[in-house]
This record gives sequence, structure tokens and C-alpha cells, in this order.
Amino acid sequence: MSIKELEQTREQIDEIDAKLVSLLKQRLDLVAEATEIKKDTDYPAFDKTRESYVLQRGESLAKESSVPEGLVTDILRRVLRESYRLNSNTSFSYPRTLKTPGDVVIVGGNGGMGRIFASYFENSGYKVFSFGHRGWDKAPEYLKTAKIVIVSVPIDITVDVIKQLSPLLREDQILCDFTSVKGPIVDAMMKYHKGPVLGLHPMFGPDVKSLIKQVVVTVPQRDESASAFLVEQLRLWGAQICKCKALEHDRAMSIIQALRHFSTFSYGNFLKTISPDLNKLISLSSPIYRLELMMVGRLFAQDPRLYSDIIMSSEDNLRLIEAFVESLRQDLEYVKNRDYEGFTKAFLNVREYFSDFAQVAFKESGSILAKLQDERS
Repeated sequence: MSIKELEQTREQIDEIDAKLVSLLKQRLDLVAEATEIKKDTDYPAFDKTRESYVLQRGESLAKESSVPEGLVTDILRRVLRESYRLNSNTSFSYPRTLKTPGDVVIVGGNGGMGRIFASYFENSGYKVFSFGHRGWDKAPEYLKTAKIVIVSVPIDITVDVIKQLSPLLREDQILCDFTSVKGPIVDAMMKYHKGPVLGLHPMFGPDVKSLIKQVVVTVPQRDESASAFLVEQLRLWGAQICKCKALEHDRAMSIIQALRHFSTFSYGNFLKTISPDLNKLISLSSPIYRLELMMVGRLFAQDPRLYSDIIMSSEDNLRLIEAFVESLRQDLEYVKNRDYEGFTKAFLNVREYFSDFAQVAFKESGSILAKLQDERS
């Protein structure tokens, strides 16, 4: 093949790429049209059945056309994510599930999480009042018409805020919180408020662009039926609801958040101590280590108060972290003694614990790492 023929073939590829861009624009325009059609209906922001259909149909068509397995699915997942973001960025007003009058008060609503939910409530037709430590003089006025009262402040002052708030509450008002610890917080709400109590834990940070597919933990503690409309409102916004008991939640969060954040902090702190050339580490890293390094960097790009609050929020967290540190000392013995047999036995025991999830994780992480490698400059 001559250089001229190669250039002609590349021109054809470029033309097809232009058509792909045009088709993607047409699809996004149709998504915007569908969004307008759904406006003010009871249709949820996220439809799992519809997403599954789109992905399965795409992969089936790809197979018929001998397109490499997974390619169309990768493209469609990216397109769907943009579609969900488009929904969030439009004036699409998700229906209000509370059919009676009632406003929303968010104590600490000027923080990142408070602002996210204030925006969603407002787009659904609720009037939202937010205040922080300087707005307590207006609290009685704000609470007059409120049906939902949400406490969204740092963990270490949440109970004090609930105490301060309680004399101002009516028994028909639903008291909620956004903290990552549920046991003592839910207990405090039950103690100081006589009405419905619903613990909430949004499992995401304030940098999210949409609630679609984001997990929100619900801990209904008193009069669950009274807050059912609020849980349905979260579903309508696209959130995945995980209902559990306070103790069950806190045990899981000790592992998911406190232990994980502590180990990430410790690793980053150790890197700072030995101070390797970070750019050199990045340039030499495999996709999986680059991903790990990105997660460490992500933590240190955020508010240290947030992570210290989570890690130090309970004695249970302390005991779990102490047990983790002790386990590291035990694992170190395999290395010090060059105990290949002991290491292998422990390795296989852990594999047995992870069971089928190990293979699922291997496959799914491979897909993530491939994308990360594609984006490497």
C-alpha cells in the first residue's frame, strides 16, 4: 500500500468519525427531548430496565456485525452517563412526592452536601431554607412551614445541634441527618424529638454531578410510613436506596470508610516520609498502581476535617484500626522469615473468603484499568 492510499483510507476513517460525532449529537438531542417529555411525570430519573435493554441490544447488534466484544457496551455506558448528566443539568423538575404543603429546612445547608440536596428539593417544587451556625435566629421562622428537617453538620457537633434544634420542632416534622455514623445520631434524634425519625447517609461526596445510581442509606427509626414519601423522592431522583439498621450500618462503615480512609491516609503519610519522586513513580507505574495512587491523591485533595471526623467518630473504629495494624505486624512475619508457604496458605484462605467475587473483581477491574491505560498521556 502506498502512502497516498494510506492517506485516502485515513480520510475515510476521519469522515466516519465525523459521522459518529454527528450521531452522538443527535442522540443527546433526543435525550433532551425525552427529558422534557418526562417532565412533571412520575417517571424516575434512572430506569434500570431501560439501561439494561440499551446495553444488551447494543452488544447483540455488535455481535451480529462482528464488532469486538465490549466495545459497544463501553461506548454506550459513556453515552448513558452523559445522558444522566444532561438530565441533571436541565431544568427538568422531578415531581414532588409530598402532596401536602411543607417546606425543607437544612441545618448546615451551606455545605457541599446541603447545597446538592437543596438544589434537588428546589427543582422538585419544595421551598428550602438553609442556615449554619450564624442563622439560628431565623430558625423558628424557617421551621414554621417545614415538613422535613435535615441536620447536615460535622459529626462531632451533630448531637449538640439536634439538642439545640429539638425545642423548635413539631411532632409532625420528619427529623433526618446526613452523618456517616448512625447509632449515636439516631439515638439522639429519638431522644430529643417526638416525631418521625429517618437517618440518612448519602454514600458520595459533594463533587457528584447527579444522584443517579448514587447510594443513599436509609435508617427509618420511628414512624417509617411518615417518611416513605421522602425515600420515594430520593428514588425518583435516581438514588439507589439501601435500607438497614443503625448498628448494621455503623459496622459496615467502620470497614468501608474508617478502615479504608485510615489505610489510605497512612500510605500517603508514609510516601511523604520517604519522599520518592512522585512524577517518576507515576511514569513508571502500571495501570493498577496508577489507579491506587490516584485514590490516595484524591483523598488528600479534600477536606482533612471530613476524614478525621469519619475515622475518629467511634471507639469501634479505633478497635478495628488497632486490629488492622496488629494484623500487619503478623503479615510482616511472612516477609521477614521468607515464609513462602505461610504466605501462600494465607493468600489461598483469603481467596476462599472472596469466593466468586474474586473473579468478578478481576474481570471488572481489568475493564477499568484498560480505560485508565487508554487515557494515559
